[in-house]
Amino acid sequence: MTAENAFRAPTDPVPTELAEARAEASALTDRILELREAYYQRDQVIDDDATYDALIHRLEALEHAHPELQTQDSPTQTVGGRAETTLFAPVEHAERMLSLDNAFSDDELGAWAAKVERDAGRAVRWLCELKIDGLALNLRYENGRLVSAATRGDGVVGEDVTENAVRIAGIPHRLATDDPPALVEVRGEVYLPKKAFDELNGLQREAGEREFANPRNAASGSLRQKAEGKNEAQLERMSDRLSRLRMLVHGIGAWPNPPVAAQSEVYELLAGWGLPTSGNARVVDSVEGVLDFVRYYGEHRHSVEHEIDGIVVKVDELALHGELGATSRAPRWAIAFKYPPEQVNTTLLDIVVSVGRTGRATPFAVMEPVRVAGSTVRQATLHNQDVVKVKGVLIGDTVVLRKAGDVIPEVLGPVVELRDGTEREFVMPTNCPECGTELRPAKEGDVDLRCPNARSCPAQVRGRVEHIGSRGALDIEGLGEIGAAALTQPVVPETPPLVTEAGLFELTRDDLLPIEVIVTDAETGLPKLDDDGEAKRRSPFRRNATAAEKRAGLTGPQPSAVALQLIDELEKAKTKPLWRMLVALSIRHVGPVAARALADHFGSLDAMRAASAEELAAVDGVGPIIADALIEWFSVDWHVEIVERWGAAGLQWATPGHPGPGAAARGGVLEGLTVVATGSLEGFTREEAQEAIIAAGGKAASSVSKKTDFVAAGPGAGSKLAKAEQLGVRIIDAAQFAVLVTEGPAALGEPADADASDDDPAV
Repeated sequence: MTAENAFRAPTDPVPTELAEARAEASALTDRILELREAYYQRDQVIDDDATYDALIHRLEALEHAHPELQTQDSPTQTVGGRAETTLFAPVEHAERMLSLDNAFSDDELGAWAAKVERDAGRAVRWLCELKIDGLALNLRYENGRLVSAATRGDGVVGEDVTENAVRIAGIPHRLATDDPPALVEVRGEVYLPKKAFDELNGLQREAGEREFANPRNAASGSLRQKAEGKNEAQLERMSDRLSRLRMLVHGIGAWPNPPVAAQSEVYELLAGWGLPTSGNARVVDSVEGVLDFVRYYGEHRHSVEHEIDGIVVKVDELALHGELGATSRAPRWAIAFKYPPEQVNTTLLDIVVSVGRTGRATPFAVMEPVRVAGSTVRQATLHNQDVVKVKGVLIGDTVVLRKAGDVIPEVLGPVVELRDGTEREFVMPTNCPECGTELRPAKEGDVDLRCPNARSCPAQVRGRVEHIGSRGALDIEGLGEIGAAALTQPVVPETPPLVTEAGLFELTRDDLLPIEVIVTDAETGLPKLDDDGEAKRRSPFRRNATAAEKRAGLTGPQPSAVALQLIDELEKAKTKPLWRMLVALSIRHVGPVAARALADHFGSLDAMRAASAEELAAVDGVGPIIADALIEWFSVDWHVEIVERWGAAGLQWATPGHPGPGAAARGGVLEGLTVVATGSLEGFTREEAQEAIIAAGGKAASSVSKKTDFVAAGPGAGSKLAKAEQLGVRIIDAAQFAVLVTEGPAALGEPADADASDDDPAV
């Protein structure tokens, strides 16, 4: 790895000292989660695939050398996305959706194939197919009827986007067969064809709205939109965007007894059922045949109607899939070969410095817009001042630009022979461009400079407010990038409504009405000018009074629908689950998994604040790093102010009915018992089922093991149900679950086959 990041290469020696290894693991985890959140939650890509993989591999090496560093929510143990959202209902996949490991060279691909054949004990046949740059989707059919379409999410639970998916051309509502399986999951990719992408961005430009960065972002943004709250014109645009989407299926999930022996035969069967399959897949007998396929599409990738970023190679024989198995994140019988990025030349117009939510000051290259790898690029990160020096670029240079992994824009360096003497050197500012505070490293030796004014730096406040509204936190409609900027960095009023996020839940309609922001051009990102040459302004939260309102005496500006929606959404957020509120606080290392574990165990923020580091670290899924981060966060006075003002505004910092820390020790009806809830349990949402288990003194586990006492399974239960059957764990339905959490296991009586087990000593 290069100076583009502060992390060591995977091949560097692993620190022998635990403290040093822990510090590096912590930094790696932060960066990986930052990249994942950007990609899966905001449809943004801020680093290339090779760098991301290097970060994962380095973290794996640290955890292998120091096992105590590995937690259940480590990025090495989880698939990238998150399912936590209130925009769409959660859907549990019948079988887990995994990711793919990557290869970036012929040698890496050959080494992987050789290992597969060694493990298989024989030569294998390979199925090669195009890797679509799209959005993973899981179609669930029961008795031939489509019952749900869900995004991958965290691999276990995804978002229910059925209402939109059924409007995608080519997805059958019923399978074209007289003998459908009782249950089958079909996996594939939703994408936007290149032609449709260009047309859609043309419409975005005409409407004065921001263009999509690439077809994948456009596909994701189109599929993950809600009709609720939209006017007639917006609904028409939504319908138009959905009509442009397409899908190709590439595999199966849950299917108890598939009547085929090979992956290629699966495709034939799926096509016969009326599902859209690719005509570009090929089965070959050797690794050289795989490499021929890779090389061909490397040269002809633009001949395909959709964007591709590589080739997926799979073992064709299905029986070997089970034998080879999978890691915690990816199958061992498949891999993705990633193509090297394309390169073009453009002009480096400027280098500007942006400050993010964590205070990191990042130089960005602003370039003459240029088309590369399927989309128009105007800017690219330069990471830090050292990277600018290493690359040797000057403002005004003609630079070589590529899109790493066909997604992330990267400036490689200057075309020196084209310089004419007008170019100038970039100078990293010594002070924060947003608040004027002197920039400095977070600790000695850091390459990155940060703004230490975390409390009131407008850029950091804006980033944190946007994070509060994100799907992974409180999921507040209207509190995205634009809404957060309007509340924290308006042109008017001079003092913004939010100097820190502490006042967020105190906002009123009257606070929103005066706000004015600068109107920017969707093409250039620069301010639009009025006839006098002044920057145009708009008022996002107010409108003029209607004729009827004027007749009623309301002559002044009125709150817009956006303002009313935001105030309503803020009110709803006050009663959202405690774990979401923890995520919203932007506490270092506390993501959804750790937040849920803390909320489940302690039940209230007061109980967490009263706990010692040892008590916090003892919670499953937390550990000492998160425990120390919590204690450090609460030691800051303005952090405490946020909690107190949010609470005074009505936020509920406790889970209703939770008996408090160590609920299992309080004599609840599930004291000492571990329960797993899976599938759709009538009368309970997924969160309500977990909260009911905890309130009864039990442990709400996310996976089935020998230590599990009960598995409550409803429709949609998949791998967890199968694991429970395999281990002999008692399985109950929704009605029995309701009895279990209120009256305890004795009220259920003995399982139906208990007598047989007692009579037969061999059972």
